[in-house]
Amino acid sequence: MLILGLTGSIGMGKSTAADMLRILNVPVHDSDAIVSKLLESDKKVYEKIRRRFPSVIEQGVIKRKKLGDIVFSDNQSRVDLENIIHPFVRMSARRFLRFHSLRSEALVVLDIPLLYETKGELNVDAVLVMTAPEFIRTRRVLSRSGMSIKKFKGIVDSQISDKEKCRRADFIVETGLGKAHTFRSLKRLVKYLRLVSSRT
Repeated sequence: MLILGLTGSIGMGKSTAADMLRILNVPVHDSDAIVSKLLESDKKVYEKIRRRFPSVIEQGVIKRKKLGDIVFSDNQSRVDLENIIHPFVRMSARRFLRFHSLRSEALVVLDIPLLYETKGELNVDAVLVMTAPEFIRTRRVLSRSGMSIKKFKGIVDSQISDKEKCRRADFIVETGLGKAHTFRSLKRLVKYLRLVSSRT
């Protein structure tokens, strides 16, 4: 089974790529979705966040916008949150990999926004980076609900640059040329990786 790490800086089209990979029948473990689930319903995570970030708890609920505003404006807060969340995400990924290994899946994807930042490349066979021109990325991100230039800058500053990610990638897909182009590129890549997997 070949494990492909999928990553890309904010606004580069990674989530769209993950959806396309699912259409191509590639199992995808979505780290962001796991984080959302943890913040919504995991009691252990809730208690750890309540102790470290009491101001983000309102009526027994973690207010994600407040939490985001804190962690993307203060590096230590971001590190503290990652230390709470990441062990649970890694555990989920291990279960995902065991399940699909037992099913003899040829190719699986770990969708990890902070793959390089967390040294996740050490746990995959290859890395795919999604990228786009800066003006397209900025337009995409600032059109999101609740996003501001300040918050966008905080997120960008917390991530390894797109240039560095592309330099370290095994595969790069450009998302600024339209969804049809992105899908064709991913389809070719999936076909190639499944062939590689079958030969190993």
